[in-house]
Amino acid sequence: ASYLKKVGYKPAKIAFVPISGWLGDNIKDKSKNLSWYSGPTLLDALDNVTPPKRPVDKSLRIPIQDVYKIGGIGTVPVGRVETGIMKPGIMVQFAPSGIQAEVKSCEVHHESLPEVGPGTNVGFNVKNVAVKDIGRGDVASDADDSPATGVTSFEAQVIVMNHPGKIMKGYCPVIDCHTAHVACSFTNIKDKMDRRTGKVVEENPEFIQNGDAAIVTMVPTKPLCVESFAEYPPLGRFAIRDMRQTVAVGIIKSITKEVI
Repeated sequence: ASYLKKVGYKPAKIAFVPISGWLGDNIKDKSKNLSWYSGPTLLDALDNVTPPKRPVDKSLRIPIQDVYKIGGIGTVPVGRVETGIMKPGIMVQFAPSGIQAEVKSCEVHHESLPEVGPGTNVGFNVKNVAVKDIGRGDVASDADDSPATGVTSFEAQVIVMNHPGKIMKGYCPVIDCHTAHVACSFTNIKDKMDRRTGKVVEENPEFIQNGDAAIVTMVPTKPLCVESFAEYPPLGRFAIRDMRQTVAVGIIKSITKEVI
């Protein structure tokens, strides 16, 4: 419960369900072995989960997971539609490279579809683009509807969870944001904040450490496409990885777009 609270969930709203996979206790039906427990079964708890509202009204964003070259078809990028609608005939733009291409077809589980909405993994065939020109971590968007671009820097709110030392200016860990995996440098630690109230407790601190929340400016060491959390949540949250573990998490407050 303390870990769930630490990463932003409210334990009071989460069902804690005791089960036995070996004997099937409390998975589908209530069990006499759990007379002390009065809550839902595992399947009931899953049925009670509120499905998220799909952001179909926002501009198209598809973080690319893989790119395949399929004989007789051509180049097929694959990714999950996070926002907007993907359909054949649109001109997509890949960020951060800026490459544009027409979508010839969209396929989900080897079935060609006229349109694909958020939450679905889609493979889409693009014209006149080589496999090496796009890759994992790129973001596909509609070239005619506020297309995604690379960023030169971004401002983020980070919470340090598991770092053995002090994080200072110049620290350059790897961040995992959507499907991208890029080293980013802390160029400025603007404010240290109270995690619960969001109030600034120290301006321009020298360092931050375990348990601290702060507003920081980060600069990617390689071309990167991210978005602000307020506009595109799936492209605006990230984990900071170092020493083979997650040392901090963050959300992006604002971005400085690359000038093309």
